[in-house]
Amino acid sequence: MAVLLLRLSGPMQSWGDSSRFVRRTTRTEPTKSGVVGMLASALGRSREDALDDLAQLEFGVRADQPGSLMVDFQTERPAEGRGKPMPLSYRYYLADAKFLVALAGPHDQLEAIDHALRNPRWPLYLGRRSCPPDVAPSMGVTDRYRDVREALAAEPWIASKKFRQTHRGLAELEVSCDAREGDPAESQTDHPVSFSGAGRTYASRGVYRFRVPLTQLSGEGAVGTASGEKRESTLPHNPMGFF
Repeated sequence: MAVLLLRLSGPMQSWGDSSRFVRRTTRTEPTKSGVVGMLASALGRSREDALDDLAQLEFGVRADQPGSLMVDFQTERPAEGRGKPMPLSYRYYLADAKFLVALAGPHDQLEAIDHALRNPRWPLYLGRRSCPPDVAPSMGVTDRYRDVREALAAEPWIASKKFRQTHRGLAELEVSCDAREGDPAESQTDHPVSFSGAGRTYASRGVYRFRVPLTQLSGEGAVGTASGEKRESTLPHNPMGFF
């Protein structure tokens, strides 16, 4: 068992799990379906390809810089004045947020995903196509941790210097992860079953939440890759993608 660490950082992120029609909301942290979609995009999978191997990875996320909620009002009008304009829609985003995501699974599988994220087949998005990351997401694969929870309870804080300065009283970071048997858990409908164009399908998963004291994070204040080395990444320009 190994752990792949991801830094999800960008001007805007949006992670919906129940949005419909004119109101498109976002959760306060990345969804499992959104992250799996990003992995599938990096690997070059189509919407009709199977997701079982990616969805079965143990998933967890730590809110290192929660960001602020913003709403965008959008409307659509037909070309050349034909037809009726679409109704005003409300789209919600997290502005200036940073999250640390951990995925646990077989070492070989995570190495392949790490390589794909550094050399993605399709562009990567933080929930929606209008939300590209501002840094390459992958921080590398490590064998230092037994599981997702141990990694998220120890990895250095990745918040920006400005956020740290304006939140000096912050003492804990919230972690949400796949629940295990016996955990007190809440249900969340973001376990991806299919991204098919005929209709996306999601299942419920149990989510367990806990808090991590900033004082226990290893090397608090440092930012680097999981393996301790720097590797270049490429982010191609392509109109395809998962969101």
